[in-house]
Amino acid sequence: MSETPRFVEGPDALTVLVGDVEIARYVLRSDAPAVEAPKPYLHPLRTLTGAPLTGYRPWDHRWHKGLQMTWSHVSGQNFWGGPTFVEGRDYQWLDNVGTIRHDRFDALTGKDGEVTVTESLTWVGSTGERWLTEARTHRFHSVDHARGLWALDFSTTLTNVRGSDLELGSPTTHGRPNAGYTGFFWRGPRAWTGGPVVSATGRSGADIMGTEADWIAFGGRHDEHDGGATIIAHAGTTSGPVPIRWFVRSEPFPVFSPSPTFAEEMTLPPDRSLELAHRLVFVDRLLDAEDAGDLAKEFTP
Repeated sequence: MSETPRFVEGPDALTVLVGDVEIARYVLRSDAPAVEAPKPYLHPLRTLTGAPLTGYRPWDHRWHKGLQMTWSHVSGQNFWGGPTFVEGRDYQWLDNVGTIRHDRFDALTGKDGEVTVTESLTWVGSTGERWLTEARTHRFHSVDHARGLWALDFSTTLTNVRGSDLELGSPTTHGRPNAGYTGFFWRGPRAWTGGPVVSATGRSGADIMGTEADWIAFGGRHDEHDGGATIIAHAGTTSGPVPIRWFVRSEPFPVFSPSPTFAEEMTLPPDRSLELAHRLVFVDRLLDAEDAGDLAKEFTP
């Protein structure tokens, strides 16, 4: 049985519910310390039966908060949070951590079986200057109780308003192998550590790191709740010249990101925009590789 999700708007967060289950909470204004690069984030995300799908502010990386849009290297600025990787010096705590500010909602709709949230944001550098403006949309849809799943579409347009070129990169573009994390980033519950990961190419586990693939499927077992779940994440699209590559780890903790600049930098000139779009499907059971592939094909954007 399908059910239309609904939203409840609060002063600092937007909640999306299906029946009595809060499947998503979108926090608009983070009270995190400045070194964690405060920004909007989705946490918690839950299955239709209420099982957790995200981790929040873990002890190993306090700036990991559920599912969020972020960037680790932007012309010397760090919108990711925490220390910055500097080639030859490893990670350094620098005075370069920016913030991403929710400015306003441009549209909020709940109809035809989905909730769509469109907003305007500003990326503010550590010195208080505007570096990027962003038009961002979250679309919560495809709620299906019989199959135990729902889906999220995320799209964004990032526009350079700094007045000079912006170099968009990652720790890997700055010298650290297999650390190309940037862009749309998920941190999973601690219980999902070591969970199975497969990709559209047939690769699994650590072999997916840095590769191109139309989708990955990341599974995990729950604490407290019985059973497990699977997230199917589509790489989606980018308007940039660099292909999307996967940053994914099952150990020592569960994370993934369809990275727009995993191993190659891109330049965003003044007043030019970068467009990204991704789709995630949240399934209330563990899927094997064949079932994951079938569902990924069905939900191909």
